[in-house]
Amino acid sequence: MFTGIVTDIGTVRRVRRGNGGATLTIATEFDTSLIPLGASIGCAGVCLTVVSLAAGAFTVDASAETMGCSTLGDWREGSRLNLEQAMKLGDEMGGHLVLGHVDGVATIVDRRPDGDSVRFTIEAPAELAQYIAPKGSVALDGISLTVNEVDGSRFGANIIPHTLSHTTIGDAAPGTRMNLEIDLMARYVGRLLQVRGAA
Repeated sequence: MFTGIVTDIGTVRRVRRGNGGATLTIATEFDTSLIPLGASIGCAGVCLTVVSLAAGAFTVDASAETMGCSTLGDWREGSRLNLEQAMKLGDEMGGHLVLGHVDGVATIVDRRPDGDSVRFTIEAPAELAQYIAPKGSVALDGISLTVNEVDGSRFGANIIPHTLSHTTIGDAAPGTRMNLEIDLMARYVGRLLQVRGAA
């Protein structure tokens, strides 16, 4: 489990594809001597398991399912990824509870200055829009964001200068695809309503 507070920007060093999945080696500023094998690391919002380690890099496997519901299939050598190590009990909850289970891929449709911040308009997949609420939370490429407003399948978010400079969203332009995770509570409330409606 994660908080949506990015602590490093990693770079894909190597990609090996096969059987619908992929093995990726990612360079990082994390102290890899302190990362155990089997640890979970959020990579652009995708929870991936560490299968091997080297100085300044870790390797993860991704399944065909993960490739199909995220932007992971777009990653190439040199791709920059927001990274977050799994939270520990007692860690500060700076963002919101993020599972690293991507629900779908959203697309940036507009970016414009708004005071010291940048205002983004994001298009969510239609089937996920019902789970996004004003003043609620979403994770985009692993970044915890507060939703400003919702208009159909589009929602707005203001990104402050610190987030722009310490995550990959600072480089995002209209057309950029980003991994979207809806709020954990919205996910379960939505499922409960579906079950009740079918009863």
